[in-house]
Order: sequence, then structure tokens, then C-alpha cells
Amino acid sequence: MLRVAVVGSGPAGSSAAEILAKAGIETYLFERKLDNAKPCGGAIPYCMVSEFDLPEEIVDRRVRKMKMISPSNQTVNISLDSLEKEEEYIGMCRREVLDGFLRDRAAQLGANLINGTVNRLELPQNKNEPYTIHYADHSDGNSVGTAKSLQVDLVIGADGANSRVAKAIEAGDYNYAIAFQERMRIPEEKMNYYQELAEMYVGDDVSPDFYGWVFPKYDHVAVGTGTMKVNKSKIKTLQSGIRARAGERITGGDIIKVEAHPIPEHPRPVRVRDRVALVGDAAGTVTKSSGEGIYFAAKSARMCAETIVETSNNGQRVPTEEDLNLYLKRWDKQYGMTYLVLDLLQRVFYRSDATREAFVEMCSDKDVQDMTFDSYLYKTVTPANPLLQMKITAKTVGSLLRGHALAP
Repeated sequence: MLRVAVVGSGPAGSSAAEILAKAGIETYLFERKLDNAKPCGGAIPYCMVSEFDLPEEIVDRRVRKMKMISPSNQTVNISLDSLEKEEEYIGMCRREVLDGFLRDRAAQLGANLINGTVNRLELPQNKNEPYTIHYADHSDGNSVGTAKSLQVDLVIGADGANSRVAKAIEAGDYNYAIAFQERMRIPEEKMNYYQELAEMYVGDDVSPDFYGWVFPKYDHVAVGTGTMKVNKSKIKTLQSGIRARAGERITGGDIIKVEAHPIPEHPRPVRVRDRVALVGDAAGTVTKSSGEGIYFAAKSARMCAETIVETSNNGQRVPTEEDLNLYLKRWDKQYGMTYLVLDLLQRVFYRSDATREAFVEMCSDKDVQDMTFDSYLYKTVTPANPLLQMKITAKTVGSLLRGHALAP
């Protein structure tokens, strides 16, 4: 029977382990900190709730309104009600709750959950030999852990942007952004304002290449910003900028947690090597423009695991590198256009405050809103009819021209 090690139990690792365990494959799921609260905005699309069978209590807030605020504080209010989307919402989650649920479900379905730190992945000397996972076992509560090892036939690296699995297979580096976030408990009357509302701020004062946000959570708001690693020395100044822009709406709040983490900006040069596959942040599945990662991490891992189940004949044979590459072909075919479109949006509209003004103005158009939310909520890039596409393109160019932001 096939033996698979999944390193990392975030949405990616747990989703992969669940699929493998359901198929009866011997699955080992490694997690260093079982109570880990990964720094994250925590937004998930509407389609993820049903697709991944998430219970209602996983979602802290159902956001149906979005405020987009330009560098000059021009505001565009977007409501799913006005777009005639009656049931849809953007789910806001705490990662410690979401990750814990997915991890526990994978374990209940048969995955062997190991509370351990993977220190090294030993590659086989010969092609058909097993991989050896060297790890520190923390199951006895010891933070240092007991040195142990485990041999497996196949490894899924779901261990984030600083993936040790990726380093072991020399998967290469990628450019990344830094996200910085403060969880802030604000007075109840101010929290009511964010009942089903999220805010997105753009401008050089909050980020030279990304955006700032205020997202509502269970009993607090997440206030944060992101920027490319070349600007990481400015991150605290940018965080002060988003606090200043949110102003009175968050004044008087107590900071209950400060978080920072890297966000991949493009796929790793290598995502599959021999019998090792990378998924989620380890593979670089975060989108440009929106910086979204949770859904795509879980989806990439599920597609990878489904490919393993299929090509292994439910664990009766060991998949090859060619088999694992089938997961990448399917992934790129289904989502390649999404990444190209969002990369283009970031290149065009996050260049300067003038282009950001144009971006916010463009988002005031109902056709743009409708297309954007359809793409986000259901994770599809649906081509508009040619006339509508021409109309949106003309409005985009017009917004850039009015802001004197159109590049030569």
C-alpha cells in the first residue's frame, strides 16, 4: 500500500490528507503547532463553503458589502444586494478555527496526525527507494521534541512559503510579499459598522504595490497591509498609514495580536520533482492583485491528492513524476487564465496613485463589479460577451486617461 507524507496541515495539507485517507491510502500528516494561528486576512469565497463542506460556525462573518477607498479617499460602495446576489457572501474566518477543523476532519477520516517538526527530507539514493522524513516529535508536550524518522513512498510539501520540502528538492526560490496585520478589538458600536462590511484601501501611504484592509472577524477586526519584500523595512510605516486611513472607525481599539508572514508572488520554478509535489504557498499558488491564498491552496492540494489516488489505482502502485505532473497540467489549464488576468491588473493599476484612482473609479461600474464578484465568488474567469467586454475596456482606458495615468 502506498505511503504518503503530507508536511504542513494548513488548508492545503489537510485537504490533501483528507482525499488520500478517504481512498484508504496510508497517510501521515505533519504539523509543528496544532494551535497555530497563521497570520492571514482570512477571506474565503462563497463557493469554498459548499465545495469543501465547511460548517456554518467556521465562518465568523458573511461580508456582503465592500468599500474601496482611493488614495484621495474617494469611496466606491459595492453591495451584493445591488448586484442581485441574494445568497452569496465573502466568508471571513480565523485561521486557527478553519485549519483546526480541516486538520481534525482529515484525522477522523484516517490520516495519521503527527505533532512534529520536519527538520529534513532525506532523498533516496536509488529511484525506487523510499524517502525518509526526519522530524522532532512533540506529542509528549516537549517543545524540543524526540528525534524520529519515517519512510514513505511519496511526499506532498504543504509547508508554506519557507518550505523545507521545497528546499530539499531544490525547487528554487520565488519573489514574495510581506503581509503585516494587527487584530484589533474595537468598541461594540464601531464593530457594528463592520457587521457585514470589509474595507480595501489603495495608495502609496498604505502600500506601494499592494493594498491595505480592514476585515471583520468574530469579535474583532483585522487591520493590515502588504508589500513586496524590497519594501519590507517600510512595513510599520505602511501599517501606520492604514490605521490613519481607517481613522475614527478603529480608534479606541486594543491590539490583541500582531502578525506577519510572507506571501508568494508567483509559482516556484519547480513544483514537482520525482515523487515529491508542492501545493499551496509552497508551490506559490497565491494570486496577484488580490493576494488570495486560502481557496487556491486547498484546491491545489485537493487536485494533487485526487491525481495521486487516480494514478496509484487507490494506492496499489507508486505514482511517478510523470503522474504527478498531471496534477500541474490540470491546475494550469483550469486556473492559468485567472493568474494571468490578476497579474495584469496588478501591473496596470498598482503602479502609482494615479492608476489607483483610476482603478477605484473603474470599480464603480456595475458591469465591472458583477464580473469581478462572479470571478471571485465562484473562482472562474468568465468571458463577457464581446459588446460588454468592449464597454468595460473603454471604461478602463477612460478612467486611466482621466487620471493622466495611461502608460505610453
